[in-house]
Amino acid sequence: METAALIVVLVILLALFFDFTNGFHDTANAMATPIATGALKPRTAVMLAAGLNLVGAFLSTEVAATVSGGIIQEDSTTAHLMPSLIFAGLIGAITWNMLTWLLGLPSSSSHALFGGLIGATLVGVGLSGINFGVVLSKVVLPALIAPLTAGLIAYLATKLAYLTTRRYDGKPDGRSGFRWGQIFTSSLVALAHGTNDAQKTMGVITLALISVGWQAQGDHQPHIYVIVACAFTIALGTYLGGWRIIRTLGKGLTDVKPAQGFAAETSTAATILASSALGFALSTTQVASGSVIGSGLGRRGSAVRWRTAGRIAIGWVLTLPAAGLVGAVAAFIVVIGGGWGVLIDAILALAVIIALFLRSRRNAVTANNAFSEVADSGRAIEVPEEPPLTPRQARAQRARDRAKAKEKEAGR
Repeated sequence: METAALIVVLVILLALFFDFTNGFHDTANAMATPIATGALKPRTAVMLAAGLNLVGAFLSTEVAATVSGGIIQEDSTTAHLMPSLIFAGLIGAITWNMLTWLLGLPSSSSHALFGGLIGATLVGVGLSGINFGVVLSKVVLPALIAPLTAGLIAYLATKLAYLTTRRYDGKPDGRSGFRWGQIFTSSLVALAHGTNDAQKTMGVITLALISVGWQAQGDHQPHIYVIVACAFTIALGTYLGGWRIIRTLGKGLTDVKPAQGFAAETSTAATILASSALGFALSTTQVASGSVIGSGLGRRGSAVRWRTAGRIAIGWVLTLPAAGLVGAVAAFIVVIGGGWGVLIDAILALAVIIALFLRSRRNAVTANNAFSEVADSGRAIEVPEEPPLTPRQARAQRARDRAKAKEKEAGR
């Protein structure tokens, strides 16, 4: 029993560390676009996101119940093995989170977690340990539908924003009034992120507690101390900021103007909040990326960098199997090594985390250099002194040119 208790404590600590990586991995979902447009200063943005993530974590537990009582069949394995398999699954999730953070890829922390847990369970228990119906309905389908839905909403919202404010086309900054709106919409995204992503770690810890009898078998609601611990941990990770990923979402996909940012954040927040209410454990990163791409397509003259979008899409596809593979390897070590296997996994995981962190220091990305243009001028978009003509202005200019040409011909 002492060994089982020690493993559960290790699971809780590792789950909280995953929660921390989730926070700094997903800060970009809410704050990349307002930082890119200059609506918020970088450090102010991450501080605001951290506070709202903290609040959001207390607003809903539907997703936590999905994780703790839906994906993994806790009654299909022995009580002493389940915490070890959860530990192995978390190693897979954290390894993938750290790697994609190093590469600046906004991949899904949620799918990394699910992939790690599924891979570990398949090795330790077999197919009977996975509830594939829940995986399909509440993980896979939302992963396919949510980014497309968010992208379409952002596209239409961007079109509408530019249509209704076209009389302001002559302003050099291009509808800068939307910057004030971005403060509200980005705050809403941060709040929504807390209602969805913080819940997943709560669900993992609750699952571990249920597996060893520290929580009733049919009770999948997280205890208050679990909610508090997860809320503060994800808020801390958010405050430290994942500047590599913020840079990718803020200017790697498309050059974001205020109206675009407002539309993208509105779409992201609406999609995440609806999914949280339904208990869908979707990827907030995929939703945010889809919204940014949709907003880029919605602004005339904007260019989406499809090469970067392709890299992100490849990361999306690889997340579940890659995290699952690492989780499976870690679970295999646990199965053949027992308690010593858990210790070996812990040492290997610590070594990988330290190695990736040290590698990141060679070309560190911070609040000071993630958006050098923002630091210099307060905005990430270089706006020419003479803004381009609107379609209406261009037609009028061509008509004047034709009239002048006719006058010249008549004067001859």
